[in-house]
Amino acid sequence: MSIATALSREPTDRQQKALFQHLLLPIDGSDLSLRAFNMGLELAKTFGARVLALHVVPPFNSIAYMAELLATAELSYSQQAVQSASRHLDRAKALAKTAQVPCECRYAFGERPHQAILEAVNEHHCDLIVMATHGWHGLNRLMLGSETQKVLLQSTIPVLVCR
Repeated sequence: MSIATALSREPTDRQQKALFQHLLLPIDGSDLSLRAFNMGLELAKTFGARVLALHVVPPFNSIAYMAELLATAELSYSQQAVQSASRHLDRAKALAKTAQVPCECRYAFGERPHQAILEAVNEHHCDLIVMATHGWHGLNRLMLGSETQKVLLQSTIPVLVCR
């Protein structure tokens, strides 16, 4: 067999398994997260991958002695939070459609967004997370912590952090 024949038998791009096949793209509606989302879409298009857009909604925390008063407020909050999540995810879906990238959209309630992100990775078998930094600096960063940092420390798959 000649070298030319051997080279012509190399697998084509379509036959090779893509480096990444399912990307998780967390979004919170901020400009920074939308920029990371767009970068994730570009990567997905390059790899022929699909994406999962995830918006994590913080739960309504109530005080026990005001339960009756806060029950109404919690219901209102939950409804508004779901509407807000739907708006963010509708925007993500439109961006993905424009980029011609298959996109599934989900929202989840969670006190710890990093945990919701990592659970989604496992549940949906994602192989790359593309997310934004939150942009906090100084004392806010120290006091509030970074969900991105927590994802980086605990993730079992690669994480691409965008500024």
